Amino acid sequence: MDIQSPAKINLFLEVTGKRADGYHNLNTLMCCIDLHDAIRLSFEKTGITIHCTHPDVPNDESNLACRAAKLFFDAASCGDGLHIDLEKKIPIGAGLGGGSSNAAAVLKGLNAYYGSPLLHSELMGLGKTIGADVPFFIYRQPAFAAGIGDILTPCPHLEPFPVVLIYPSVPVSTAEVYKKLNLRLTKTKKINTDFLFEQNLGRDAFQFFFNDLEPVASIICPEIMQAKASLLHHNAMTALMTGSGSAVFGLFENDDLAEKAYTAISGQIAGSIDNTRIWQVYRSHLVV
Repeated sequence: MDIQSPAKINLFLEVTGKRADGYHNLNTLMCCIDLHDAIRLSFEKTGITIHCTHPDVPNDESNLACRAAKLFFDAASCGDGLHIDLEKKIPIGAGLGGGSSNAAAVLKGLNAYYGSPLLHSELMGLGKTIGADVPFFIYRQPAFAAGIGDILTPCPHLEPFPVVLIYPSVPVSTAEVYKKLNLRLTKTKKINTDFLFEQNLGRDAFQFFFNDLEPVASIICPEIMQAKASLLHHNAMTALMTGSGSAVFGLFENDDLAEKAYTAISGQIAGSIDNTRIWQVYRSHLVV
């Protein structure tokens, strides 16, 4: 069974406080983009195994995709074994949710294969135990997310804007970013979600977008601000770091502008602070 596992971007991200369990409460708007990992599920083996050629992806039970498979088999009381082949195309440590997306894709794929023994709400519940972003990837529609990112409300007015994505080839640890976050120094302006519900999310709405984690991640990886400046220089309507970084996206009014920006930025061979790391640049769209 071959399935796709999409990346996501956060069009804004506001950290509203820290919880007693160590997680942080958020207000964020998430949307998938058409950049995918490829997953193949094979059912002829016993036990749960995984193989990925990427050196930074674990090939054992610590992989979120393996955890998802075990949780599904336990909850659905079905399945004897599974082998997962994972081809990584989503950059790691980029704030694009690749691991969470892999887990959600396995949950959805297994549920479809075995004839939907679990309700959608049950899949969402399993996903939440794996990671805060997993329910969004099960939902897989543009959504406002609150709580730790698991309380989802549909965002029906988002347009499929072209996206140019820059990964500076520097992974950023989510745990490190949150550890260094000083909530007293985050932005005080708030997103008016009522406005966003009522309006098409175009240029007028972009002035409200920000990411509270961007200043912290930019200290760890200064190339984030370089990437943001480059996208704005090449006519992006807005540019912002996604998640906890380090990837930065730009939204464009049309495909021609996005293609010109992609071509220009891809040609910048020395795009890094120390001139040794080459930016990875992707052309994509919002999936609405």
